Amino acid sequence: MDYDVIVVGGGNAAFAAAVSARENGAKRVLVLEKAPKEKRGGNTHFSGAVFRFIYDRVSELDRFVPDAERDYPGFHRGVQPYPKEAFREDLMRVTQGRSDPELAGILIEHSYDTMCWLQETGKMEFELALSVMGVRVGNEVKWPRGAMIRTAHEGVGLSRTWFKTAEQMGIEIRYETGAQRLTQGESGRVTGVVARGPDGMATFGAKAVVLACGGFETNPEWRLRYLGSPWDHAKVRGSNFNYGDGLKMALDIGAMPWGHWSGCHATPINAEAPDYGVQHLTDKTNRLSYFLGVMINVEGKRWIDEGADINSFTYAQYGGLILKQPRSLVYQIFDGKVLSLLEPRYSTSEPFRSDTLEGLVKQLQVDHKQALKTLEEYNRAAGRGGPFNPAALDGVHTDGIEPKKSNWAQKLDTPPFVSYPVTGGITFTFGGLKITKDAQVVATDWKLIPGLYTCGEMVGGLFHYNYPLGTGLMSGAVFGRIAGRSAARA
Repeated sequence: MDYDVIVVGGGNAAFAAAVSARENGAKRVLVLEKAPKEKRGGNTHFSGAVFRFIYDRVSELDRFVPDAERDYPGFHRGVQPYPKEAFREDLMRVTQGRSDPELAGILIEHSYDTMCWLQETGKMEFELALSVMGVRVGNEVKWPRGAMIRTAHEGVGLSRTWFKTAEQMGIEIRYETGAQRLTQGESGRVTGVVARGPDGMATFGAKAVVLACGGFETNPEWRLRYLGSPWDHAKVRGSNFNYGDGLKMALDIGAMPWGHWSGCHATPINAEAPDYGVQHLTDKTNRLSYFLGVMINVEGKRWIDEGADINSFTYAQYGGLILKQPRSLVYQIFDGKVLSLLEPRYSTSEPFRSDTLEGLVKQLQVDHKQALKTLEEYNRAAGRGGPFNPAALDGVHTDGIEPKKSNWAQKLDTPPFVSYPVTGGITFTFGGLKITKDAQVVATDWKLIPGLYTCGEMVGGLFHYNYPLGTGLMSGAVFGRIAGRSAARA
């Protein structure tokens, strides 16, 4: 049986494309999910499901979180608008000005109306991301601009809702069916995919194909090839099915590689986390409160400015920097003053604990003498400026040490002292394919590949070096919606 549109992948971007294709007139839409049903959903399942989007007035958030003011008095007064310029500034700052300007413009411009579409057509329910983005200061909760709303039940809820919505719209889903190659007619038009399923090899014909099956973060050979050593040893935060199949299929027929192929999103995670994401743990291995304390490596040295920026703008880069430390192991150290401010995700592991810094250091696999010296030097240098404010760049800094700590640099002087061992966990890779504003794939001769579209983590050029929290899912939804619409009209 032939289809109007085939979507390869089973995450947020894939279902945005499938639902959009169906909505725009494609009668027969097929989703190919490589994973078995119990492991479906790609990286989306493991995400915190926060979406970053523009809004000129805080009242524009009311449709997503109608009870925000009731639940958090002062919400409307305390949240700042997030206009296009602010989103662009954040994106360009963390990508060092390299984000593809056309793609960035599309992402930003369509972010709010895509949120409305997710709610109306995707049937998503939203909530404030209190556990990750809300910071309690006195009796109020402070919220960052732009990225504070997530789907209910986080990535699990986002994934589950997409599958339910697609099924209700009559979209066919085949599990344990991994696409291996694209088929083409004599004109060069993509005419379908060859996939391996439970019954062996099968060819599925289609008028258009959307590739939405993620990057190559699960593939140690490609990680070594493109990201270098020691990335082949990295733990994988999410799905263990993303081997770059879609990228290979597209490159094999002449698609143009685009973007930062030696870059990726990697976050600090529990050093004891499993090698791949575990369905029930989702994103709970993340350890992102490092800005409230200090990080030392096994040599007993601080090696980075833990307070360089708000953690939602540093975490996706710091994971990779942690991985490159000796033994890919770092210890986050906090004192009693900030323990109530640590993200709830820290409760999924037991820290080292002591009433003295010396007693804490002795429990860690570090150079004990150097570690104690480092912490004593830090304490002598810390506490300049202020007052301390965990919800903003507060200017509490160190003087006279390298690396400096620019914000939240309180002394470690209040027991109990605790430490969490962390490593770097890879989330997704930045290298992808060149696409047009209609999400159509461009070939290496700069001509379009008829019938082929892509979205999600396979889009190249948006992210370089780093990425602002909440932008990946937003990109998946925006370009997935565009890819599905373009494929249906093709």
